[in-house]
Amino acid sequence: MLSRLDDYIGPMLAGASVTLIICMGAILLGFLAGVALHSLRDTGARGAVAFTNIYLGFFRGTPLLVQLLMLFYIPIALGVELNPYVAAVIALGLNSGAYQAEILRAGFQGIPKGQVEAADSVGIPRWKTLWHIQIPQVLRLTVPQLVSETADIIKASAIVSVITVTDLLRVGRQIVASNYRPLEVFITVAILYLVLISIVQIFGRYLEARWKVKA
Repeated sequence: MLSRLDDYIGPMLAGASVTLIICMGAILLGFLAGVALHSLRDTGARGAVAFTNIYLGFFRGTPLLVQLLMLFYIPIALGVELNPYVAAVIALGLNSGAYQAEILRAGFQGIPKGQVEAADSVGIPRWKTLWHIQIPQVLRLTVPQLVSETADIIKASAIVSVITVTDLLRVGRQIVASNYRPLEVFITVAILYLVLISIVQIFGRYLEARWKVKA
């Protein structure tokens, strides 16, 4: 098995890098979506709250695979060809945003309201208060949950192979189609997914420890 591993470890590592890039793009998009959803809900406006509730209900209440296929095929039906890699990032990111919105909501609630009031009193624009005062604290408060969400996105990303994205799982399936050794190939695929998730978890613990020291 080890000798055969040399034949396909290169393509698998390439697939793993594609998976990681897609997932990092998705988690960033999801974070921005989560912040936007929280800000909309925080306004208290009826329309904004209704939109937020519909967004959360749809992306948390329907299968991710269905969301991915809708996002990929609806533009095609309208005559627009969407790059499958872009579609994968957007679908995973919008889905993650629905979950990150709840994670970030808890973080925002952990910040004393007096900080926002003090910033308003000295004329700091609300967007600067959000990005320079609130979000750094929210990140510190929610690192474990965001790391867990990132791990979930990496695992869920296996479905993007259905829209021809050459991610880790698709590479594994292509190798199986040529060497007919599914057990050893998919064990290797599983190990590589585990490595990716472990890297994210180690980085998350590093950030958590560093921010605790600064605090």
